[in-house]
Amino acid sequence: MKNERVSLWSIFGVFAKIGAFTIGGGYAMIPLIEAEMYRRKWISEDDMADIIVLAQSAPGILAVNMAIYSGYRLRGLKGAVAASIGAVLPSFAIILAIAMLFTGIKDNPTVMKIFRGIRPVAVGLILVPAVNMARKGCKSWWAWVVLAASLAAVAILKVSPIYIIMVTIAAATAVSFAKEGRK
Repeated sequence: MKNERVSLWSIFGVFAKIGAFTIGGGYAMIPLIEAEMYRRKWISEDDMADIIVLAQSAPGILAVNMAIYSGYRLRGLKGAVAASIGAVLPSFAIILAIAMLFTGIKDNPTVMKIFRGIRPVAVGLILVPAVNMARKGCKSWWAWVVLAASLAAVAILKVSPIYIIMVTIAAATAVSFAKEGRK
């Protein structure tokens, strides 16, 4: 769904703003990307759900994957390049500046307090898209059971998410074949 009316500079600018002002990585960027895309009417909620799922399943950094896929949906390959550069450039510049300055101030008590204050904000920014995805994705009681079991397995039992994904794929495939066999 290319949209030639959306300029490459607009795509770059939106993702540069998101990249510059998001603390906490890819999951923290999800609510900001959603808000910008919905506000500008660039992408529907269904499209955004697809973008999140595809970005999570592709190897690489979630935020960059979301930027690439969003930009591609808007303007093809050029949009993907503009969005990904926009998402990465501010972080790269900020990290480079911090690396150059941080060695001299890393043990400063004020700097340490600032970083301790930022941590809860990052957790909150990550929690919001998780709750929103659970609401959108869990449309039946058994989906909530699978969510709770997966969460417990990872958080309490320390089971690798890879095993949970593999079991879920196998179970979904078996259920799908069983339903097809009944028809």
